[in-house]
Amino acid sequence: MATFSDTLAWAEVPVPDTIQQMEPRQQEAVSSWMQEVVARKTEGFNELYQAISMIVKYIPHFVVIPLMVEHIKPQIAAGVCLKMGVDQATSYANDLPPEYFTEVSRHIDPPMMAEILGKMKKHHAEKFIISELRHHLTRMLDITEHLEDRMLEIVAKHVTLPEHQDDLVKHPHTDIFNRLRAMQK
Repeated sequence: MATFSDTLAWAEVPVPDTIQQMEPRQQEAVSSWMQEVVARKTEGFNELYQAISMIVKYIPHFVVIPLMVEHIKPQIAAGVCLKMGVDQATSYANDLPPEYFTEVSRHIDPPMMAEILGKMKKHHAEKFIISELRHHLTRMLDITEHLEDRMLEIVAKHVTLPEHQDDLVKHPHTDIFNRLRAMQK
């Protein structure tokens, strides 16, 4: 079972003051209840995502892409991508408008995003990386930790690292900063 802090991070919405003021055991009870509600309300979603991923295999991209962008929320598209697997998701990622792909990527875990980027057309992946470095640096660093060297070189080319390594001693991405710094030399 996830802890209260895990549940808060997963929810991605501010916690009401009332809940923050509760005792830890009360917070854990709220967390368990919230997880149960979500599980019941989303029951069957995985099967739906799987069914959609099977169906779109037989529909041409030029039909699916506009429908997806106009009618499917990014979080749902991400759920379908997770069921498709990396290769099929990558073929869609290459054709999606960059803004929509960015929104979909928010709902895909960093290791899978790194795999998708590694298989995307280089110029599409590079556009995504540049945009993420500018607008969502922490998220891009989370993804960067899982990139292969070929894609890591693109990040190294476009990221500006702090001059003083002492500034990074307690930073959660220190290891990746060191790898990027080595590539920049």
